[in-house]
Amino acid sequence: MLFDSSLRNDLSRGFGATLVVLMTIVLTMALIRMLGLAALGRISPQDVVLLLGYTTLGQLPTMLSLSMFIAVVASLSRMYRDSEMSIWFASGVGLGRFVRPVLRTAAPVLMVVVLLSLFVYPWVNQRSAELRERFERRSDLSRITPGQFQTSSDGQRVFFIERDNQDSATGRNVFIVSQQPGHESVTSARTGRIQVEANTRYLQLDNGQRHEMDLASGDKTLSRFETYQLVVGDRIDDSATARPPKALSTLELLRAPTAAYQGELTWRLGMVLGGTNLVLLGIGLAATHPRRANSWNLLLALLGFVVYYNLINLSQAWVATSKLTMGMALLLTHGGMLALALALLWWRDHRNTWQSPWKQRRQRLLAIGAAS
Repeated sequence: MLFDSSLRNDLSRGFGATLVVLMTIVLTMALIRMLGLAALGRISPQDVVLLLGYTTLGQLPTMLSLSMFIAVVASLSRMYRDSEMSIWFASGVGLGRFVRPVLRTAAPVLMVVVLLSLFVYPWVNQRSAELRERFERRSDLSRITPGQFQTSSDGQRVFFIERDNQDSATGRNVFIVSQQPGHESVTSARTGRIQVEANTRYLQLDNGQRHEMDLASGDKTLSRFETYQLVVGDRIDDSATARPPKALSTLELLRAPTAAYQGELTWRLGMVLGGTNLVLLGIGLAATHPRRANSWNLLLALLGFVVYYNLINLSQAWVATSKLTMGMALLLTHGGMLALALALLWWRDHRNTWQSPWKQRRQRLLAIGAAS
């Protein structure tokens, strides 16, 4: 039908344009954040692009839901302003008739949201955690860029080193400034290499000297050494570390119904249910007067999205802290929003005062036709 095809085309164009804008904003903000973390030494500079891709995939369910929501509100609002809605209403097409084509257009997007939320999102978090953990487990010596001063992971030491190109674990002309409570030391050595003893990393320095000063008394001590060992990094734990709930797969969350796992599952299911509720809510929020050229309904729709998204996060926290069960949280949050969307849709379809003249005129025409 002409009605369905025209509405789908408008929604598709609006969805594509909105998604491009949102992805540009998210990518820019994520890139700035990743570059800042790389400059602080919290992530590897070589992993910035990879982490940027993981971050984008993790935020993609929210961006898809928001893009479809904005597309529904913007497309239907334009139809109201251009009096297309008046023509459809006068032709006997009610607002409830828009639900089917809108849902059919949003169905592929909602399916992608389901796949991303339930399967891709935990994989992305797991990969990001592995990259960060791998970088954190690297020794302070391996983090240093040759020829540059850089702070250690604990912030207590400043390194300068000329790393050997043939062996990444060995460095030349090592210079270390260490600040501990009550004293400060400066250590220099010709060479340094990494050794592991009793699951602990050591930096072994050869042929150097150490200058130490007591900050309280001002006493200074100068010592020379042939071999000196310095602990760098935390203890190495070969056992599997506990992963956070967001890095676990959906099946793993279902197998262990703890409060934290159910809270994470509540959030993932909430993103799936929230996408459908937002589409229905957008149909009701799009109504506007054709003689009022404003965007208050779009601002109201964005405010509704922010409130709804915060409620999804709140429901996760309530379930994780055992304040609510998962079923009750889903029912209150998404069942309540579904009821609100349907009530708003019914009210717009049957109670809008500015539409009543068209309905009354149609009823008069039908009555005249029946009498004749």
